[in-house]
Amino acid sequence: MKKPRLILACLLVCGAVSAWAEDGYRLWLRYDRIDGQSNRNEYRRPTQALILATPTGEESAIIKSARSEVARGLDKMLGRKQTKVHVVTHAPDPALGEDGYALENVTVDGEAAVRVRANSDAGVLYGVFEVLRRVQMRESLEELDVVSVPKIDRRLLNHWDDLNGFVERGYAGFSLWRWYELPEILDPRYTDYARAVASLGLNGTVVTSVNANALILTPDYLKKVAALADVFRAWGIRTYLTARYSAPIEIGGLETADPFDPAVQAWWDAKIDEIYEHIPDFGGFVVKANSEGQPGPHDYGRDHAVGANLLAEPLAKNGRDGIVMWRAFVYDFEDDTDRVKQAYNQFVPLDGKFADNVLVQIKNGPLDFMPREAFSPLFGATPQTKQMVELQITQEYLGASLELAYLGTMWEEVLQQDTFVQGEGSTIGTITDGTLHGHELSAIAGVANTGTDRNWTGHVMAQANWYAFGRLAWDHELGAREIAIEWAQLTFDANAKATDKIVNLLMSSRETVVNYSMPLGLHHIMERGHHYGPGPWVEGGRPDWTSPYYHQADTTGIGADRVASGSNAIEQYAPELQALWGNLETVPDELLLWFHHLPWDYEMRSGRTLWNELAFRYQQGVDEVRAMRETWTSLRGDIDAERWDHVRQRLAVQEAAAIEWRDACLLYFQQFSKRPLPDGVELPAHDLQHYIDVNRRYFPGHPGDN
Repeated sequence: MKKPRLILACLLVCGAVSAWAEDGYRLWLRYDRIDGQSNRNEYRRPTQALILATPTGEESAIIKSARSEVARGLDKMLGRKQTKVHVVTHAPDPALGEDGYALENVTVDGEAAVRVRANSDAGVLYGVFEVLRRVQMRESLEELDVVSVPKIDRRLLNHWDDLNGFVERGYAGFSLWRWYELPEILDPRYTDYARAVASLGLNGTVVTSVNANALILTPDYLKKVAALADVFRAWGIRTYLTARYSAPIEIGGLETADPFDPAVQAWWDAKIDEIYEHIPDFGGFVVKANSEGQPGPHDYGRDHAVGANLLAEPLAKNGRDGIVMWRAFVYDFEDDTDRVKQAYNQFVPLDGKFADNVLVQIKNGPLDFMPREAFSPLFGATPQTKQMVELQITQEYLGASLELAYLGTMWEEVLQQDTFVQGEGSTIGTITDGTLHGHELSAIAGVANTGTDRNWTGHVMAQANWYAFGRLAWDHELGAREIAIEWAQLTFDANAKATDKIVNLLMSSRETVVNYSMPLGLHHIMERGHHYGPGPWVEGGRPDWTSPYYHQADTTGIGADRVASGSNAIEQYAPELQALWGNLETVPDELLLWFHHLPWDYEMRSGRTLWNELAFRYQQGVDEVRAMRETWTSLRGDIDAERWDHVRQRLAVQEAAAIEWRDACLLYFQQFSKRPLPDGVELPAHDLQHYIDVNRRYFPGHPGDN
């Protein structure tokens, strides 16, 4: 009679374990119970109370969110019923700015407490998340003297989500926003999303795709957006939208969208008033105009400044602080100028013509989020115009969410890049935060990698990219390794040796993808449409959507000629960089074929010929993925089985992808080099036509039959 009870007990326990399986949903906010022991850091039992000090001392929605997070996190980690939370007033501190916070030890009624002090409720919330992060990482809360102020004002995610639920360049399922249910039904996941965003200090989200649909500006959809905004507002997050430039025609009944037309001006003025009625703290618009077929002011003979200012004026009236983020990702269908020069050519003449609440949003490179490219020369080239950097968290050209590529290293490289526009120290980070040119308004954007997959990002390790963007948006001087250590400890709670292995995997992963896909400065040689996998042979249609346009391989050599003998795109950079990159003695190997077309037998610094070096880089990438797989295998038992196996399977896919890249590209380029593969480079398993015939139908992130 006892055996059935034992079976029932086993079923109950097994069911409980299954319910708490590590599926990645909790991200870096896991809040598991801490038993007072740690194999990472000396651990001291944290505070008994939190003092939340704001200028008003009021119980706002954001303060209530902070309280709920304390209950969810601190109490759970420490096994308490309720940590004491007191809300008090304090005098504003100019040193903390709008969103900064201070953490300090105080005593309340004889008990040790931590005071979180800020000039805004959002700042208090960020401080609470910092306390929770420190507890998760078993860091002492004694002798606290922490002041943290974000370097950038507007720290946003850009969601490329369409109204039909599809996510452009999204590799983690469908859109988080269930438009057909809104505004009546609020998915609890909206709150969990907001918690994750706020935990990183991000304070804005653009919920619609840059390839905008004017329907989002209609009354029915504004009610839906308002419902999301209500959820986000309680976590210090402002809601932004994308604006389709032809909206006055498509939903307004006008015959034109000309920014000089008074009826168009009146329409936008009224529409923005309507938006603010639904969303009182509306943040503003992101606009993609006159790019890849999107409508814009050029359709009416007007320039980008005129187009942006049309929207900027009503966003700033009546004391509003709405902004326009006008994307610099522009290139004309009819323009045969080197595509990487076109944004510079269009925007530099407009310096000083944009309204004060307009920022030009610039991708980190002049082409399109390549695994590696030279930075956009537009950065710093318009000192009277506010500029912001756009980074891509979703891995459009770095293996989607099938392959491991930690982008913190890439963004550190970008943000610390010196442009020399005002001498040494003119980094992209200081341009973005406004300090280089004395701009008070600043912003940064990251193209989100979230979706409806249970783990949010498709690949569990891709969560590190969401985390890294948020941390760098707060402080662009943080190091990629420092951020990786934080994420690994928070996400896996592994022992020190295992954490080191995870961090080392992250730190080398982006360079590995570069090696097996587009080494030595090669770029835009991926498959057409979905952009996954090799496609150096892609031709037909627009020249600048083909691969030969960029690699320029022929029997004489390979590489894009962007010095004086070619397109001379290098002239758009500061003299210091022209001298560095234009000289074959000093140009780094990583940008060699970005700027130079060189013979196959050109002697590299390694002593190898260019052809042999190219072949070895591709082989190196494959070997590095194999080493990644071995490292991950060694982690079995050090982390939970579910996420271990999740990554194990994807690393197997990544090795196959690396081999395909290597074999396909080397076979293709071998047609021109007429040289054998060097010893040490594995022979391809198939002929070139096999790789050309690969057809990845319905690949995520790109609509249609590919």
